[in-house]
Amino acid sequence: MNSEHVIRRGVLAIAFAGLLAGGAYAQSQDPTSQQQDIQSDKKDIRNDKKDLAKDRADRNADQRDINHDKRDLSKDRADRNADQRDINHDRRDLNKDRVDRNKDQRDINHDKAQLARDDKNFGADSAQAQADRKDLHADRVDRNKDQRDINHDRRDLNKDRAERNADQRDINHDKKDLAKDRKDRNQDQKDINKDKKDLHKDRKDLRRDKRGH
Repeated sequence: MNSEHVIRRGVLAIAFAGLLAGGAYAQSQDPTSQQQDIQSDKKDIRNDKKDLAKDRADRNADQRDINHDKRDLSKDRADRNADQRDINHDRRDLNKDRVDRNKDQRDINHDKAQLARDDKNFGADSAQAQADRKDLHADRVDRNKDQRDINHDRRDLNKDRAERNADQRDINHDKKDLAKDRKDRNQDQKDINKDKKDLHKDRKDLRRDKRGH
């Protein structure tokens, strides 16, 4: 009995010593380690908030760029369409003036032939010949005016084509800018979503570290 009693007392003493040692270790180690974890979690949270604010600012700036690109694109399309309408109008004018010019040239050719006949039949100073010369002069004036209109229409057409082509280049440039800004905005939104997840995780870590487990 004495030996059993001694053994039991020895086991109890060892167990009690272990508890004391464990408690002392926990008191000496856990508070410091726990405090460090809490400080680290708070730092992570601050960094997450900064990242989140920066990415939101970037996303908002990209959205403003997108809105600006859309307005530019809409304006350039309107300009391009107006130039195309001008081109179509110039073409109609050019075709009409060419028709008029060709008709005047046929009238001139007819007047020349009539003048030659009247000069031969009635003489160069005859009333018929004088009337033919007057018609010929009027048709030449009309023909020359139509030719000036044709030249003017060509210049307008070339100018409107150049403006239309410049507007189309602007449209193509706006489309590229819009696509790039949309890509940037979408990437920023992904970063925001990631920052939110990180912030949520770090806050969860902080709550767990504050509870000590």
